[in-house]
Amino acid sequence: MSQQNQLFDDNHVYVPLADRMRPQQLDDYVGQEHLLASGKPLYQAIETQKPFSMIFWGPPGTGKTTLARLIAKTSNAHFITISAVLAGVKDIRAAVEEAKQYQAQGKQTLLFVDEVHRFNKAQQDAFLPYVENGTVTFIGATTENPSFELNNALLSRARVFVLKDLSNQALRQLVKRAINDKDKGLGNLNLTVQEDALDVLVQAADGDGRRLLNFLELASELALAENDENPVINNKVLEETLTQSLRRFDKGGEHFYDQISALHKSVRGSDPDAALYWYCRMLDGGCDPLYVARRVVRMASEDIGNADPRGLTLALNAWDVQERLGSPEGELTIAQAIIYLACAPKSNAVYKAYNQARKDVSNEPTYDVPMHIRNAPTSLMKDLEYGQGYRYDHDQPDAFSAGQTYFPEAKQPESYYRPVDRGLEKKIAQKMQWLKQRTLEASDDK
Repeated sequence: MSQQNQLFDDNHVYVPLADRMRPQQLDDYVGQEHLLASGKPLYQAIETQKPFSMIFWGPPGTGKTTLARLIAKTSNAHFITISAVLAGVKDIRAAVEEAKQYQAQGKQTLLFVDEVHRFNKAQQDAFLPYVENGTVTFIGATTENPSFELNNALLSRARVFVLKDLSNQALRQLVKRAINDKDKGLGNLNLTVQEDALDVLVQAADGDGRRLLNFLELASELALAENDENPVINNKVLEETLTQSLRRFDKGGEHFYDQISALHKSVRGSDPDAALYWYCRMLDGGCDPLYVARRVVRMASEDIGNADPRGLTLALNAWDVQERLGSPEGELTIAQAIIYLACAPKSNAVYKAYNQARKDVSNEPTYDVPMHIRNAPTSLMKDLEYGQGYRYDHDQPDAFSAGQTYFPEAKQPESYYRPVDRGLEKKIAQKMQWLKQRTLEASDDK
């Protein structure tokens, strides 16, 4: 088949490079060596042509769909794919009926459910009986933790395989394969990718193979526009490519991350109106509300913290509503959380304390846990004086063991958390000062 024909499907619709380069056999699959090494359960299932129900959990662009297709192909199974974003119980029933027809002909069906975490409990339950009776072999793909998003009944009948971000080496391999492939890739373009530009391209992909090939395709078009005989992808071309890719929901011309920054800083600056404006700008350009919801949760801890802990609860509730109800109900609750956080008292005390503590832990020796606060579940540990001298706080006046220490003995105690004089943290600061005074008095009594 000519390259021109490969660029279009049977309906004359253009096929993106990432889809054209999808491996057709296992030997061409890149990445996930920890799953596909000889002797591994997944490798054995493919090698013996005996697939079982499984769930692929991993970031976008790591080859979940491709792997499912390859499993179906190597096992000569009928392949049905549905998206949990678009499908409902009706689509599941139609897939099952199709599978029954193939089963009657003695052929196995592999049902691939993309983004399976988007199915609710009823939808997951709808195909569970057909997984149990063998009508279909189920493969689900998810970017979310299956433990939280999938029914226990479904999890118990499917093995979970964790897919990892593609390594830089794997990404470079994908690029070289695409620019050399004359049938499906860019091999007929006489394209050159400069080495330093390749490094930038790989870093920008951030472990996502599909993202990488999308960048490469756009960069090749820009390179061709500059020189159609000897196109070169250099840093200049790549800078323009990546800039365009970040404008996916910004009609005004600024980069995507600038709008995120504007929203965050508006909340931090206690300006609910500006925060609401930037939020609506992002939605208007097509931003996924769930992305904003995650960032709002971050704001609640980073900029409000314990000055008003209700902010974090409200942010998490908004995220949950968006997950459960979708748009427009969820978008409204996210707006509510944004306005609340913008109006709430501000504190970055938790954020600063956490960062300083992490810095100390990474830069200092691994200090031993003091003997008196070690756990002693066995007689041997008790003989070694684990837990000796520990005072149980609930048995002490005011449930506080004044003077008892908790830092490693070789480390000077630190004051990481310093509450601000605003909101609830004002009262927390008063409580901490009172506890500190009690400790000082206990030290004087010794």
